Amino acid sequence: MSAHLQWMVVRNCSSFLLKRNNQTYSTEPNNLKARNSFRYNGLIHRKTVGVEPAPDGKGIVVVLKKRSGGCSPPFREPQILRDSPQNLFFPSLPLPGQRKPATSYVRVRIRRDARGSLRSLRHLISKNRYRRDLRMVRG
Repeated sequence: MSAHLQWMVVRNCSSFLLKRNNQTYSTEPNNLKARNSFRYNGLIHRKTVGVEPAPDGKGIVVVLKKRSGGCSPPFREPQILRDSPQNLFFPSLPLPGQRKPATSYVRVRIRRDARGSLRSLRHLISKNRYRRDLRMVRG
């Protein structure tokens, strides 16, 4: 299912919605700004980033959503076989990561000072080719 279709379903009726002072916030995981918008939604995008405090209080834990989700990508037939008149039915295969959502998250612990943690977080996001708007700080 596409991200836009998922957003149309989740936009107004989600258990994570929080309405206060004529503003709509969202408490879902991996939503960095806590805004209820398509851009910052942590449930519908293939690649998301979340930041949590470490359990012992020293450092942060970066939660990254993998694309594959612990399963191999579905087999794609060549274009010639796909367009042949003998093949009229193609079942829609689930996207990678939708079958095993619990295995689609990776947790990375960063134990540095504030400046080093921010630098490591920016480096992690840019090198893994996550969306540029998730960096939040230009640099």
